[in-house]
Order: sequence, then structure tokens, then C-alpha cells
Amino acid sequence: MTNLVLFGPPGAGKGTQAEILKKKFNLVHISTGDVFRYNIKNKTDLGTLAKSYMDKGQLVPDEVTIKMLNAEVEKNAGVKGFIFDGFPRTTAQAEALDKLLATKNTEVAAMIALEVEDKTLILRLLERGKTSGRKDDADEAVIANRIAVYYKETAILKGYYQKKNKYYGVNGEGEVSDITLRLATVIEGL
Repeated sequence: MTNLVLFGPPGAGKGTQAEILKKKFNLVHISTGDVFRYNIKNKTDLGTLAKSYMDKGQLVPDEVTIKMLNAEVEKNAGVKGFIFDGFPRTTAQAEALDKLLATKNTEVAAMIALEVEDKTLILRLLERGKTSGRKDDADEAVIANRIAVYYKETAILKGYYQKKNKYYGVNGEGEVSDITLRLATVIEGL
């Protein structure tokens, strides 16, 4: 099984690249953002709770995220592998993902991080906010907070995966096709 963690700050292009890579490598894309939005739209208990954090630009607590993720993994038993997009975001989540995958006799093959300048991230998210209807992409202050939270609380995962020799940084700027080529080169080399 090829399980990848696609990593990077909000607006790095994780969702765009995951959609391309899932087809190219026949993997299942699990976006915690999409899972959250599904639960929010359907007004599940977990969705209502997640929304209260997302509206403030904060991370959703681990126990909520892990419950949602586990349900998605269970729905896709027997697949070739997963692209985890937006998860894990903390060391505790990374450890929980390791435990979850171990119960299925598999593991994370690599964390691939899209590296993008902050000013590019803000511009991308504001542009996405014009068409996505997502309130968290329409307010520059909320975007700046999301990026700050990423650096403060999430970027530490780089060290977690470096210790396991599973971290790969990839330039996430430029044309979508060029970024895809850089990512595919890393994946094919695993």
C-alpha cells in the first residue's frame, strides 16, 4: 500500500495536486477539509463541532478529526493506498495515523510537503474565496491566522517525518503541471 501525507500550509495546492495524483497513482484522496465540509453540510454532531473551530481559523481537536478520518478509511478498505490531505496536523495525529494504519498492516510511505511563500498563499486563498463560498478564504485576517497556526502548530511535523526518513519537500510554486511533475518524481522514487 502506498500511503502519502500531502502537506503544506493553507493554499499550497494540496487539494489540486491530490486530485491529479490520485488518478495517476490509483490512490484514494482523503481531504480532512472535504470530510469536515461534508459533516458540516449534513449537520452531523461532529460537523457542528468542527465548524465552530474552523470559523475562527483554528484547528479542529484531534479526537474529532480522528473519528472522521477513521470512518473514511473504513469506507475504503482494500484500496491501493491513500493520499492524506490536511491530516495529520499534530504529532499526536501523526502517531494516531501510524496506529490506525498499523491495524491495517500498512504505514505512511512519505510525507510530501508543498513549499510556498506566504504572499502567494494569501493571494491564492483570496482568489479561491471569490468562487468557493468558503468564509475562511474570503477574509485576509482569518487567512493570516490560519497560516500562523500552521507554522506554530503544524509545521513541527516536518521533524517527525524527517526522523523516520519519510519527509520530502517540493517546490509548490509555478504551473500546476510543473508541480505535479515534481511530486510524481518523488512518489515514483519511493
